Amino acid sequence: MVSLVLGLLACVALALAVMALVAVPARRAGREVLTERGGEVLGSIRDRQLLPGRSTGADDDVDDVDHVVRREEPVGASA
Repeated sequence: MVSLVLGLLACVALALAVMALVAVPARRAGREVLTERGGEVLGSIRDRQLLPGRSTGADDDVDDVDHVVRREEPVGASA
């Protein structure tokens, strides 16, 4: 069990090192870390958290950031 936890910590440390080697220099050079689409997704998530009262039905599927699509019933399903 200890070796499993140490392995997971090593993986997290490696991921942080890769992020530090890639994202930090890019940010210092003035490049955006997120793409334009990623920025839109992040902005809509922030908006959703700031606006209380939006319903989130348990039977809804989120197709896109701003579009909620109902799940289709299986073929041959009877009521």
